[in-house]
Amino acid sequence: MKQFILTGLLLATLVAAEKPQTPNTLTDKEKKTGWTLLFDGKTTNGWRGAYKDKFPEKGWTVADGLLTIQQSDGSESQSFGDIVTTGEYGDFDLMFDFKLTEGANSGVKYFVVEQSPKPKGSAFGLEFQVLDDDKHPDAKMGRDGNRTVGSLYDLIPASSKKANPIGEWNTGRIVSKGHHVEHWLNGKKVVDYERGSEKFRELVAMSKYKAPDYNAHGRFGEAPKGHILLQDHGNKVSYRNIKIKTL
Repeated sequence: MKQFILTGLLLATLVAAEKPQTPNTLTDKEKKTGWTLLFDGKTTNGWRGAYKDKFPEKGWTVADGLLTIQQSDGSESQSFGDIVTTGEYGDFDLMFDFKLTEGANSGVKYFVVEQSPKPKGSAFGLEFQVLDDDKHPDAKMGRDGNRTVGSLYDLIPASSKKANPIGEWNTGRIVSKGHHVEHWLNGKKVVDYERGSEKFRELVAMSKYKAPDYNAHGRFGEAPKGHILLQDHGNKVSYRNIKIKTL
């Protein structure tokens, strides 16, 4: 009987250890090491519309623990608009889960600076591409796949990546410390670069970001700090577990 009880306790402990973490929460260890939630799963606290002083009245919804941009016409930042964090970040470790619908396009931008006058389309910033590589035409544009999921959009393609099927969750991660930046997708590093380096500036010069508008207030992508942005590209995409740690 004693052995049976011990075995039962051991199994209960293993089950508890394997229980997945509740979405949009932090573990005690995460709290102690400086992680904070950027989305609490219930409200839009900490977010506002890009170039606006409040959250969009329509298009972005919070339901069932998800922050979702609804389907519109597929255009970039024209229907409901992008959203940005109220805070700005320089050295950080950012994690987020995203779930795409078929043919969808979105993106997570960082070092976003709201410039005046407001540019057409999305606010300027470096972008972790969120995309259905198989069904969205943007995946075939750019150079060498640098517009596919996980890539540094229009600059560096994600390498050796493994994205989960459409309709399933993927986990993205952006780590920025000093000039060094990394993109991670589902636990694997897929992009690695130095902001402001000669190589980085060469890539910018070969990209859409070479246009004067992108460099009107300094070199593109080299601001010392900026907002985190979730992009409205006219397609339905959901986010959860958005959290950040200042480094």
